[in-house]
Amino acid sequence: MIHDHSQIMSDHVPCKIFINHGASDMRCLCLLLVLALCFILMAPGSVAEAEPEPESAPRVVIETTLGDITLLLDTRNAPISVANFLSYADKGFYDDTVFHRVVIGFVVQGGGYDVTMLERESASTIHNEADNGLKNLRGTISMARNDEIDSASNQFFINLADNVSLDHTESSCTRVQQVVELKARQRGLNKPRTCTTFGYAVFGKVVGGMEVVDAIERVDTKSIDGFDDLPVEPIIVRSVRRL
Repeated sequence: MIHDHSQIMSDHVPCKIFINHGASDMRCLCLLLVLALCFILMAPGSVAEAEPEPESAPRVVIETTLGDITLLLDTRNAPISVANFLSYADKGFYDDTVFHRVVIGFVVQGGGYDVTMLERESASTIHNEADNGLKNLRGTISMARNDEIDSASNQFFINLADNVSLDHTESSCTRVQQVVELKARQRGLNKPRTCTTFGYAVFGKVVGGMEVVDAIERVDTKSIDGFDDLPVEPIIVRSVRRL
């Protein structure tokens, strides 16, 4: 929370300033200058004070068969993605799903398949917020998607490393550029890309249980029935609930 430190009253100052009264007055002057500097540094908006997470930022826990993962979701920078994720969580959509993709040093991905590897039916896709300024750093959670920029729905992934290749940048394709590219592909024209991926939208971060994420990363995986990097022993999401 940002505390309002403007309620520092002048009658709490331990001494007054007099002109031409020697070293003691100079010490008082120095003390007042120190107090004034503290007031500036502690004031709201000061560059010395880091911007905290809003009190209303939702926290959720992903309960898995390897332990719990606690997330802090960023409603300020990714309101669409957070609302989408919570809508699935609140109706129990993620209960008894699995992490179906585990790539060492890259990501763990889930939210799409149940324990029998049947795909869960998702709702409509959402607007991609990858240009919100958040980066795919280790421990962040992001929306998974298909090639189309705005194709994310229910699947998510947690970054195991700083994955800069997944970030939105100045050279990222625009939506217009992607439409042109997709139409060219449909006509059999595979021209070299002149832009990079639009990026993957970060909407929160792990604030507890990163050791569980690391444990998931270490499990043995296999390729079967079109799934690559599928854990040999299912890593089951028992539930995703708000704290």
